[in-house]
Amino acid sequence: MGASLSLDQARRIALAAQGLDKGRPAGPVTARAVGRTFDRLHLVQIDSVNVLARSHYLPFFSRLGNYDRAILHRMASSHPRRMTEYWAHEASFIRPDHFPDLLLWQNRKWVGAAGMDPELRTGVATKILDELAKGKPLTAAEITARIGHVEDRRTDNWGWNWNAVKRVLEHLFEDGLVSASSRTDQFERRYTLTEKVYATFDGGGGTHADPAAAMDRLIDAAARAHGIGTVGCFADYFRTPMKAAAIAVENLVNLGALEHVSVRGWNRPVYRHVESRLPRKATGRALLSPFDSLVFERRRLEELFGFHYRIEIYTPEAKRRFGYYVLPFLLRDGIVARVDLKADRAAGQLLARAAHAEPGAPADTAVELAAELHLMAEWLGLDEVVVSPAGDLAPALAEAVAAYGTGLSALREQA
Repeated sequence: MGASLSLDQARRIALAAQGLDKGRPAGPVTARAVGRTFDRLHLVQIDSVNVLARSHYLPFFSRLGNYDRAILHRMASSHPRRMTEYWAHEASFIRPDHFPDLLLWQNRKWVGAAGMDPELRTGVATKILDELAKGKPLTAAEITARIGHVEDRRTDNWGWNWNAVKRVLEHLFEDGLVSASSRTDQFERRYTLTEKVYATFDGGGGTHADPAAAMDRLIDAAARAHGIGTVGCFADYFRTPMKAAAIAVENLVNLGALEHVSVRGWNRPVYRHVESRLPRKATGRALLSPFDSLVFERRRLEELFGFHYRIEIYTPEAKRRFGYYVLPFLLRDGIVARVDLKADRAAGQLLARAAHAEPGAPADTAVELAAELHLMAEWLGLDEVVVSPAGDLAPALAEAVAAYGTGLSALREQA
């Protein structure tokens, strides 16, 4: 057994690995800073909910503050791509170097066309691949029109009521034959042949043909992103099988990349990446997306931070405890509050529909959260923050938001 760590030390290791242990950089956020942040995280999860902002935008705001989202568009759609799409922790933007390894372990056949008639699937796939080979990337709707596909639409909501073309496209995406070249303004994928996205992709052969070596690389990346964790934590990062992940962890221990440690109060085997940092203190502040990689693994989140968290998007409104789109609020080395947020773009308002403090939240929680909300409103191009009375933190937050706004107005007048 290696070093014995306190829970506070384990938290600081985890925060440093995720780039959340210190304040944001001063000055304008550069494309290089965004790229470095993504390289550190290895992936960001994609989700279609847009009540606040698309989920993949939020982790960069959490770590960098007010940045230009167009940087991400260029990283994902222009050669040489710094981020590409594939299945990882659910649908995700990933580092391109992880694609061949993930392809070897991909097993999400429920999404696409595995249940279709094989003859129909093959026929549609041939037409799709022929059409994509001709030229520019196309959406599912554009491909449907190009190949002249017509069918009676199903009404049982299977596969989100996709037609056969969309189902086969997703099947080809799962198999690595087609990839997402970019997204439309409506967030639809534009599909193209995989070799047009990954210029050096060899179809999964070459140095990436060994599944065991691929798993070692994925678990090493997950351990770097976590800094510290269990086999379950590391397996969950890319949603890899537990048994194979456990073998990879032992391989990495033997190679000296991971070390056994003990964390007081954490009664599962714990491993620390040897290149992880342990800062003397944590000074960061961030609102975290429900899909942020710090909060991916709920058991880990509760063991490390004492924070019980569930997404309530699919919970009936009357049964929700905290709200529809609730973001945890990280302050220094603790998750101290949660706030239900919505961007009312028509009114130019960032709505804090409910705000709840965690037990033992520090005295400056409302003041710090108010500053964070104003920063988020600025980033989203919204004019003001509006706090509803729901939640035990709401009265103090409303007061702090008003005071912050008054102080900001005074500074603008002086300027």
